[in-house]
Amino acid sequence: MEIDIKAELVRLAEPEYAVFSRRLLPGTENVLGVRLPLLRRLARRIAKGDWAAYLDTAGDGSFEEVMLQGMVIGAICAPPQEVLARTAAFVPKIDNWSVCDSFCSGLKLARTHPEPVWEFLQPYFEDPRPFAVRFAVVMLLFYYIDAQHLPRVLALLEEVHSDEYYVKMAVAWAASMCYAAFPDETLPWLQAARLDEFTYRRTIRKICESHQVNAEQKSHLRALERRRQG
Repeated sequence: MEIDIKAELVRLAEPEYAVFSRRLLPGTENVLGVRLPLLRRLARRIAKGDWAAYLDTAGDGSFEEVMLQGMVIGAICAPPQEVLARTAAFVPKIDNWSVCDSFCSGLKLARTHPEPVWEFLQPYFEDPRPFAVRFAVVMLLFYYIDAQHLPRVLALLEEVHSDEYYVKMAVAWAASMCYAAFPDETLPWLQAARLDEFTYRRTIRKICESHQVNAEQKSHLRALERRRQG
């Protein structure tokens, strides 16, 4: 059964939720106000049908329309090269943190085919588009913080140089998760890394907010931050 996507999104929209969402998405004006669980449910319906026709013709007129496309790409059953081709076509549409992070969380191909996805991500770390870089960094933190990839993840994070707030925050988020999972391995890197001052401080803050990090580790990191500032 064909779905009138725009009509369905309008039916699911909540005007009050749209106002709330716009506050969280600076610069994103056309927000209908559809909650993410409802978008995911719709994406799964589309993925079970003629998803290729949908992706080939989908409109980009609202935040939800773009978000839905990303969710469909994550939900389709297709060969890895097809999913990566659809991903490459989608990345230029990412223009806010919410679409970026939700897309990454649903792109489970990285879990089943980690090395092809890893190679696919590499050019995006040097992409001039801030949200393309954030896409690559957030993919690291969702799928590659493990013993096998940790040294390469830390090396990539250190080489991300950007003045963009959402890139810096993604690097801090990823670095904090590396520490939470592998504190002994990450601490020397954190002490020596060439992170800019803003990203370094945000990394320490995020680590100290983590329930995975104990009080002694947090105290040591705060002292480390004070010494760096001094």
